Amino acid sequence: MPLLNRLPPGLVSTARALIPGLSNEQTESRTFEPAHWEGLPASTKPGVFETCANPGCDSGWLKIWRSRRTPVFEGGWSCSPECTRAIVEAALRREMDGRGVAQEGHRHRIPLGLSMLEQGWISAPQLREALDAQKTAGGGRVGQWLVCHRVVTEEQVTRALGLQWSCPVLGVEFHDTEGMTSLMPRFFADAFGALPLRVAAGRILYMGFEGRPDPVLALAVERMTGLRVESGLIAGSLFRPAHQRLLAAQYPRTELFEAVSESGLVHSIVRAVEKAQPVESRLVRVHGCLWLRTWLQPQRGPVPETDSIQDLVGTAVGP
Repeated sequence: MPLLNRLPPGLVSTARALIPGLSNEQTESRTFEPAHWEGLPASTKPGVFETCANPGCDSGWLKIWRSRRTPVFEGGWSCSPECTRAIVEAALRREMDGRGVAQEGHRHRIPLGLSMLEQGWISAPQLREALDAQKTAGGGRVGQWLVCHRVVTEEQVTRALGLQWSCPVLGVEFHDTEGMTSLMPRFFADAFGALPLRVAAGRILYMGFEGRPDPVLALAVERMTGLRVESGLIAGSLFRPAHQRLLAAQYPRTELFEAVSESGLVHSIVRAVEKAQPVESRLVRVHGCLWLRTWLQPQRGPVPETDSIQDLVGTAVGP
């Protein structure tokens, strides 16, 4: 198939240097067999030699009308909607089986009141008074009652929670509201009480929570963005106004959907990938949701531009 395998003139010298055993006739005519490119770096391969990422595909070379650059799902190009479906099905099974997904295991933690008592910040009678107030009111957190009775400050309660969850206490002084909205859908920031604060050194994302960190969300954001997430706690009086500003900011386009079965999830994800024709797309699970992100343009930095990505968040509500 000389027309399918014809190499652009600019890559002839690269091919001659990297591919051993080429005849002069092949280099002069600039025609090569696909096997010549096996094992070479992807950057040296011409676009026409892109192979389908579906392991079961045996017809990718016949789809000459299909772009060889998009759509890309989790680093692999698919030659047809059928192959996209096969790849998405494998990714969905991975997520539903819990592979690579954080699990919230039960860990014994010292109750907040006892932790503060151990630190010497409160006395036993003060703790008993707060517990009695909690019981009488029928709810509320012990820390809130201690602050209400002016036994401790809000900062001390946040520090005690940080000790309880083994995470740092964060501030909001350098919160980049507008720059953080492209790191996750607004739905997650609202539903799971997350506050992305800033990206440090292009590698570390600091994410704040009010009462307790969410390791499942943190790992999902790590897998989706490639950033290392450092979770911490923020005092409520600082967290709530900053969180409201975040929710009011501009987010990437997000589509929410529900499916009655896993096949329905697959259908919706495949349809979104085929419609967007992304240069990259990924699928991760966040608690009971599936999060698909599609990049419409190559990413230039650790934080994508709002108009260069689209999100799809779905759940299966049926059996």
